[in-house]
Amino acid sequence: MKPLVFANFLAPNMTSVYAAVAARVGQALGMPAELIEGRDFEQLRNGSVDLAFLCGLPYVRLSQERPGMLHPLAAPVLDEPRYEDRPVYFSDVIVRSDSPAGSFGDLRGRSWAYNDPDSLSGCLLVRYHLLRMGETEAFFSSVTFSGRHQESIRRVVNGEVDASAIDSQVLGVECLHNPGLARRLRVIAVLGPSTIPPVIATGTVPQEIQARAGDAICALGGDAVGRDALASGLIRRFTPIEDRAYDDIRQKMAFVDNAIVGRPPAPPALAG
Repeated sequence: MKPLVFANFLAPNMTSVYAAVAARVGQALGMPAELIEGRDFEQLRNGSVDLAFLCGLPYVRLSQERPGMLHPLAAPVLDEPRYEDRPVYFSDVIVRSDSPAGSFGDLRGRSWAYNDPDSLSGCLLVRYHLLRMGETEAFFSSVTFSGRHQESIRRVVNGEVDASAIDSQVLGVECLHNPGLARRLRVIAVLGPSTIPPVIATGTVPQEIQARAGDAICALGGDAVGRDALASGLIRRFTPIEDRAYDDIRQKMAFVDNAIVGRPPAPPALAG
């Protein structure tokens, strides 16, 4: 029987959690399942991956590129009061604990690290926020790309850059695994909330398997083993999610894209 192939396109500090999710889904469906590292989005286009943990921004872009190619099944609800039991997350702007900066505005003339151009929390939300301030990336003295959130955190902690925006779940998991980290960083601004990255199925997966996989993912946490696996990723549960839930990202993406090509941007109706 062909394995059900999951791919992680999100932070590697969630790999063990997503591997447990894949294994439990495979058990529920009575078929082998494996988790691989997502290398590039061509794996989604060509169907070599069946299900994926994917940032909301590339989900929106790929869905626009090829409607019907991706199907959102479920999204995590994070286990912290600020998430209000909803499938949302934030972009936490961090500096070193000894930084004089106390707000985003204090970062004018400071160095900045994005993680990846395809990241909502680490890149697009920052560009959106700058535009809403009437600023461009010239607001910062320099801008670099680190490649991933964990590397951005390392660069801030080591003083290689002054600040960065980090997926709040990734930051929370890093602090959970490295208790001393929280003392070395401060969050000086919070962007969001935004709809959290979904678990998606590619169009090559039969609808029956999509439905059963979605049900199995949302059933996780119903026993002690499942709850423990999710807790290490700060996840309370998974909930069903629909494509329209990502309209907040579509609006912000359009706002930024319009500004880049020189059309006067109109502020989106949604705040955050």
